[in-house]
Amino acid sequence: MAAPISDAVVVDVLRRVDRGLSPLARRLGRPPQLPPAERAAWWADQVSRVAAGVSAAPRFAGKLVDLLPLQNTVGSAVQALVVLGVAGEHGVAEPAAQVSLLARVLLDRDLPADRVQPLLDRTRGVYVDEALGEDRSGARGAARSLWRAARLLSRIDDALDARPKGKLRHRALAQFPVVGVAGGYAAEREGLRRAALEAEELLS
Repeated sequence: MAAPISDAVVVDVLRRVDRGLSPLARRLGRPPQLPPAERAAWWADQVSRVAAGVSAAPRFAGKLVDLLPLQNTVGSAVQALVVLGVAGEHGVAEPAAQVSLLARVLLDRDLPADRVQPLLDRTRGVYVDEALGEDRSGARGAARSLWRAARLLSRIDDALDARPKGKLRHRALAQFPVVGVAGGYAAEREGLRRAALEAEELLS
C-alpha cells in the first residue's frame, strides 16, 4: 500500500500547475459584458467544449488508458484550468488561496490557505520556467501548458481519483476503444462543469 501523499508534495505540484495554467486562464478570458452571475457558467460550458476534447482524446485507447495515468492527469489538468478561471472571476489571485482551491476541487482535500502558505514560502521562485517552459503563447503554447501540467499531476496521480467526474454511463462507454472518445468527451465535459460549479460554490 502506497504511503499517503504529504501536504508538501501536494502543494509543490499544485503551485507549479497554478503558475503554468493561470496565465492561460487569463488569456482565455470570457466576454467582458457577461453579468457576474453567468461567468462561472461560461467557464463550465464554453471553455469545457474545447477543453473536454483535449481531456477526452486519450480515450482513443479505450480501457487501456486506465492502466496509465494519462486520463486522470490530462483530465485533471483541464479541470485545473477551469477552476483557476472561476477563481479569477472572484478576484482570487493569491497563490495560497489558488492552491487551496485546487486541492479542494481536484483532490477533495481540505488544505486551507494558512496551511499552504508556509509550504509555499519554503520553495518560492524555483521552478516555473524549468518545469513549464518559457513559450506558453498561442494554441501550441496552450497545449504545452496543459501537457506539462498533466505531467506534474502524474506525481500525485493516486489522489486524482477524487476529482469531479461525469455520469457513470458515459464513463462506461469510455472503456471501449475509438467509440470511447464520445463517452470520454461527455464524461469529461460533465466533470469540468461539476468542477467549475464546485469552485463557484466554495468561493461564494
